[in-house]
Amino acid sequence: MKHFISSLYFSKRVYIILYGLSGFFLLSFWFSTLFLISWGLLIIFITILLSDLIRLYIGTKFSASRILPDKFSNSDANRVDLRFQNQYVFPIRLEIIDEIPVQFQKRDFLKIISMPRLSTKRFTYTLTPLKRGVYTFGYLNCYVSTALQLIKRRYRFEAKVDVKVYPSFIQMRALDFLSIDQKMSQYGMKKIRKIGHTMEFEQIKNYVIGDDIRTINWKATAKQNNLMVNQYQDEKSQPIYTIIDMGRVMKMPFEGLSLLDYAINSSLAFSNIALKKKDKVGMLTFSNSVENFVPAKAKKTHLNTLLETLYGIETNFLVSDFNRLYAHNKRRITQRSLLMLYTNFEHLNSLKRQMPYLKALSKSHLLVVIFFENTELDELASKPATKLTEIYEKTIAKEFIYNKQLMVKELERHGIQTVLTPPKALSVNTINKYLEIKARGLI
Repeated sequence: MKHFISSLYFSKRVYIILYGLSGFFLLSFWFSTLFLISWGLLIIFITILLSDLIRLYIGTKFSASRILPDKFSNSDANRVDLRFQNQYVFPIRLEIIDEIPVQFQKRDFLKIISMPRLSTKRFTYTLTPLKRGVYTFGYLNCYVSTALQLIKRRYRFEAKVDVKVYPSFIQMRALDFLSIDQKMSQYGMKKIRKIGHTMEFEQIKNYVIGDDIRTINWKATAKQNNLMVNQYQDEKSQPIYTIIDMGRVMKMPFEGLSLLDYAINSSLAFSNIALKKKDKVGMLTFSNSVENFVPAKAKKTHLNTLLETLYGIETNFLVSDFNRLYAHNKRRITQRSLLMLYTNFEHLNSLKRQMPYLKALSKSHLLVVIFFENTELDELASKPATKLTEIYEKTIAKEFIYNKQLMVKELERHGIQTVLTPPKALSVNTINKYLEIKARGLI
């Protein structure tokens, strides 16, 4: 009985009709002929209402399910599939209310569809999470009514389900596919011209027109009585570390996603490309102390270790201590490596405070400092200014933009590689820099 009462809902039509019948009964005090008519209408309405109730509640003739992926990808559109099966012998009107995780703050989710008799339907919608963590789905509520739409019967399916939101593996797969398909330039990836060659020997082959004559192997040429050249390939198994700053400078949001999460997504995509290039990839994170250190490895399964580590990153956005970062790297990373440092500087003075530690890191390793353009300032600086306050704001915005360019020059002056990028283009620009460094044989 309790289940019956909790699943029974009357539509607005029922209350409108009851209000109308009440008006007829009220008028019957002055027009007695309306009294019998009102009773007749009430009996007809109750009969129709009961028949509608019986049709909906004889047996359980409706089913639904929610199909979720194993995990969600952060900052990407993730599909959620809903499947419905109508076993009633009459068409139904279906109202769907899915209890979406509270992180999305979608409290107006309502979809209405019509289903023919004895039919199945599928409905798909997407969700775009902006934070990593566990997201909990509630019940899938389905309200079934007949064509009369007087009574609704509620069906509830799919009790609480947890889905973990991981760093953007969708973006990682997209960039991985593009790198294999050699179509990166269509998506902003640069074609890097190799300068010289690296010194990892691959094989000796016959000379063909266009080969570098400096690679001629004279001993092999004498033996074969034919020009032979040494062929080299990109060096492999080079140690590469992504270093993610978890300090307060990475808390700034752009389009709902913090700079820290942009860096985490980019780190995963970059690590995947580096592993495809047969390099050894590791990572570490730091703020006021160094955390989550993962030694560099070249195994394919190492990507899962990096993914789980990136998923579990938590921070209070404290002040970053570059001194501890330098001390940790000197102790734990003894082989010359490529260090991809994700951080941010909003003023030249903040960079100069950390410059001694960056210079010290660059003495032992090839350091690439990756920091962010403030795209909102770019928009402000490009707007036409008519009022005095607008001119002042535009001037300040241009000064901050100019400061970013000065930071790049300051880093390059000390032999430190840089990537200054909008948050949206972070992954592409980081991979571009890595491919450029590989092509130039800097590590």
